[in-house]
Amino acid sequence: MGQRDPVLVPEVSQHDVQVRQGFTGTELLLFGAVLDPAGRAGQDYDIVVVLKGPAEPIRLREKERFAGVWVNADSNDFRSVPSYFAVASSRPISDIVDDKTAAIYEFGTRYIQLSPSGSIDPQEQLRFALGLVDLKRRQGLYKEDFGGVQISEGVLYQARISLPSNVTTGTYSAETFAVTRGRVIASAVSEVEVRKVGFERFVEVSANEWGLAYGLIAVLISVLMGWGAGRLFARL
Repeated sequence: MGQRDPVLVPEVSQHDVQVRQGFTGTELLLFGAVLDPAGRAGQDYDIVVVLKGPAEPIRLREKERFAGVWVNADSNDFRSVPSYFAVASSRPISDIVDDKTAAIYEFGTRYIQLSPSGSIDPQEQLRFALGLVDLKRRQGLYKEDFGGVQISEGVLYQARISLPSNVTTGTYSAETFAVTRGRVIASAVSEVEVRKVGFERFVEVSANEWGLAYGLIAVLISVLMGWGAGRLFARL
């Protein structure tokens, strides 16, 4: 009988992240086991975990100074940008796989498939892509932790990845890969649902499903608050 590849059994500490008022972020524990059908323990595996948020289209604009004022200059559109992206691995990616394999599985922010649209010079596309990744990284939404995965006795693994307070709601995919000798030999996916609850959920649903009414009510509240503040200061 031919030798069978190992099987990954992944798990996440939270499958349901609830965003309430005052939400300051949370930490996810991604853990699991590498099960070898041959019953061998202590094999030389590396683990890479990739956590991605819902994809969204983005138009990135470049600012430039004109006559002492910052104005919009060139822009570039991306059809599919992960709202959140984090990768953790047991070792540096360059020590685990080659660039081609890393690009296929998106093992790092430099390998994210952003799907630029429109006709633009490849060098310009690369410049905008690097700018987008840098912007997301400064917002705390793109992260890399090469060495953030701990493996115990070649069987159990765990990694901790933090979600900031400004994460987008939706379904997040946690992909785990087992790698040996530069080849991905097993993979598995878990899902994490990030959703708003309470008053935040009510506001989100109202804005999405009853946009006109929500806008009118927001304008009315603003007018009433302005009128009330004016009356208060007039009395003082």
